[in-house]
Amino acid sequence: MFRVLIVDDHELIRTGVRTLLASEPRLEVCGEAKNGREGVEQVKYLHPDLVVLDISMPVMGGLEAAAEIRRVAPKTKIVILSMHDSAPLTEQLRKAGADAFVTKSEAGVKLLQIVRFLLEIGQAESV
Repeated sequence: MFRVLIVDDHELIRTGVRTLLASEPRLEVCGEAKNGREGVEQVKYLHPDLVVLDISMPVMGGLEAAAEIRRVAPKTKIVILSMHDSAPLTEQLRKAGADAFVTKSEAGVKLLQIVRFLLEIGQAESV
C-alpha cells in the first residue's frame, strides 16, 4: 500500500483528487492539508510515499513547500498541480524538487497515470 498526502487550499479539488486516487486499490490517502505549511507538517508526521501539491496556496505556496518537503523527506515523490502551464514554471518546479507536473485541466486523465508511474504501480502509460 502506498500512502498519498493531498495538499490544496480548495476542498473541492482535494475531494476530486481523493476520489480519483481511490480508484487505485494500492493507494491510500493518508491525509490532507489546505496550505503548504500544513502539508510540510503532515509530511513530517505521516511519512507519505507521494504528495499531490497545489502550486498556488495561502500561507506557503507549492514551490516553497516542495523545496521544504524535498529537504525533510527526500524520498517522498512530489506531483505539482497547477492551473497554468509554461516552460519557466516547469523549470521552477524542477528546481524546487518536484518529480512531476500536471495541469488541473488534465488531472482527471493524467494524474493517476503519473502517480502509478512514480510509485511503480503496474504499467503506466508514458507521461
